[in-house]
Parts: sequence; structure tokens; C-alpha cells
Amino acid sequence: MTTNYDPAHAPVFERIDTYEDWQRDEGVKLHGGLYIKDLYSLELSHWARKGVDGAVVYLDGDEDTDEHVLEIGPAGKTNPEHHMFNEVIYILSGRGATSVWYDEGKKQTFEWAEGAYFSIPMNASYQHFNGSGSEALRMVSVTNLPGMLRRFITPDFIWNNPYVFPDRLNMEEGWASGSGSMYKGRIWETNFLPDAAGMPMPDWHERGAGGTNIMLSLSDNTVSSHISEFPVGTYKKAHRHGPGAHLLITGGDGFALVWKEDDMSDLVKADWQRGSLYLPTQDSENEYFHQHFNVGTTPARYINMSPSNSRKYAYRRGINDPTKMGEIRAMVSIKEGGIQLEYEDENRRVHEIFEEELRKHGQQCNMKNLVAWCTGVPGPDNKKGELQAYD
Repeated sequence: MTTNYDPAHAPVFERIDTYEDWQRDEGVKLHGGLYIKDLYSLELSHWARKGVDGAVVYLDGDEDTDEHVLEIGPAGKTNPEHHMFNEVIYILSGRGATSVWYDEGKKQTFEWAEGAYFSIPMNASYQHFNGSGSEALRMVSVTNLPGMLRRFITPDFIWNNPYVFPDRLNMEEGWASGSGSMYKGRIWETNFLPDAAGMPMPDWHERGAGGTNIMLSLSDNTVSSHISEFPVGTYKKAHRHGPGAHLLITGGDGFALVWKEDDMSDLVKADWQRGSLYLPTQDSENEYFHQHFNVGTTPARYINMSPSNSRKYAYRRGINDPTKMGEIRAMVSIKEGGIQLEYEDENRRVHEIFEEELRKHGQQCNMKNLVAWCTGVPGPDNKKGELQAYD
């Protein structure tokens, strides 16, 4: 037997992307791009695995994560499934129920409606049901399937793994009652949020403009989400980070600015509305600045749907150091080692774009007491308000 050790004459070594192979094999509608402006009108096709219509979304900036959109017809249901990846789910429209179980004889079923948010425990079996006999419903989820498939390679490990995580699913009734506990840092630990689109939240004065926020720890999974809201005629301070955040707009009208270069020469503006989904990065390798602006007539609210990086469990060495936690660094100025750009340090172009958009919408700017060059009126300040616990 002879071996040719000359690489110049050797065949090309084939690189295999198991996630891209999975996308192709699923045969379901695939969407990409910078962001999805309207999930409610997103084109779907039949998804055999799910048993209903759906689509896979893989946006610029996605690497270890993707998004799944499902529509369940009147009185319909999905196929039962279980999988070895995390998934956070938001109900876009309609009402229904989900059954979840490790033991077929001990199912728990909980009802939900538009605005609900939850995460199925890792590898638990589940099935979704439409509670209406006349109207379809839509849901969107963010998963860490791409990263899991690329790590373990074999799809059978992901969908046919028999391992049970006994500490993830409490089989006593009430697992998805909606109850929870508040911890310092505005962390709400729960399994199920009945109304993520309308739940009250504590102040988050450090991020500017009178905003409110709550950090979420869901279902004892390694998922890290939060919900933020900010008032009419205002915008939040910019900050920068890498990929992972998936921002779903649950209320309001506005836009986001995303850029990497200090001179903002690569600035991208993404208009959003209820049902928009975007990533505050444009590739998977760089940190980007991003900033959220409300030009509508109601407070703007979004959920950061992130299916990885637990708030409860350390996932890399040193993460228990609070100075390295994302929610802490997001509140600290870049000048002090954080990732936040203070109002006084932002490019004037930012505020000019905001005021121009407000004029188009017939709204006034409420940032006069926060931005020195604002031509509008005073609005909310950055003073710390009373924290109100969520029941």
C-alpha cells in the first residue's frame, strides 16, 4: 500500500455542515436576511416534522441559534416531539395549550394566549394545541439547534435521545402555573409567563429614558431572556456586544440603529413594529452597537429571546463575578469598562435621525433633559425609581 503525502495532489477535504444539511432535509420554507419585519405575515410551508405549517429563520448574525415559526390551524395540533436543544417560545396570536411530559402517564397541560412566553424543559416531550375551532394561531421560538447539531453531528442524538433530566420538570401539578420568585438584579425565576407583553416591570434607570426591565430565568434551562420597555418619544442608550440576542417586538412602533465603525459609516436602520424580529449584530464574529427608538404612540416593548447562557448556572469560568455579567456591563459606560454609550457621548447624527423620524410620525421628542442638543421637550429622567415586584 502506498500513500501520496503531497498535499498539492491530494483531493479536497470536504467540510460538512450538519445544520445546513438539516435545513435542506426538513424541506420547509427558509428565511434569512438582516431581520424579519412582520412575523405575522411571514410565508410558511408544510413542515412534516411538526405536522403543521411553519418556517425556519436563519438571520445574518445567527451562528449557534435559529428561529422557528409555526401556524396551527383551527382545532389543530402539532406532532409530539422532544429534542436535545433549548427553545424559548412566544405566542404571537391565538390561544391554546401545551402538554409536556417525561412520563406518558404524567402529562401536565397548561393553557396560554397571545403574549405568553415559556421554555420547554430540555428533552421533555411536548405537544401544542390550538384552542380555537375557527382561527389559526402563530408562535415563534428561538433555539440553539444549529450549535447543538454542529457539535454532536448525528441528528438521531438530537431527536431520539432517551435521556431524561429529572431535575428540569416538576411533575406535580402547577409546573406552569405562572408563579415565580423575584431576586436582586430584577431577576424573575419562573417556568411560564402568561403575559410577557403586558406584565409590570421594575425601573431600569441606568439604561436611560425612563425604561423598565425584567431579567428572566426560565424552566431551569440554560436560557437567558429579558423584557424591556421604554416610553413614547424616547430612546435607550446604545451599547455593543456580539451575537446571541434576538429581539422580538411585542408592542410599539420604532426603529433600531446598528453599526460597528466609530464613524457610523456602516450604519443600518431597521424599522420595527409589533411582530418584528431582529438581531443587533450583522455577522457572528464582531461586536456591534445597537440602539432602540420609540416613534409610536404607545410604550415600546421587546423580549430578548436568547436560548443560551443561563443566569442561574455558570457556563464559563469566572461568570459568577458580577462585573462580568452582561446585565451589569450593559449598565456601565464604555469609558469605565462597560459596553454602554452614554447620551452625551453619542454621535449627534443619532438624535437627528430620531427627531426626523418623530416628525414623520407626528410625534414630539421627549429627550430634552437627557440630550443637550434635543429640540423637543423634557421627558423622563434617569433618576432611580421605586422597584415594584411582579406578582
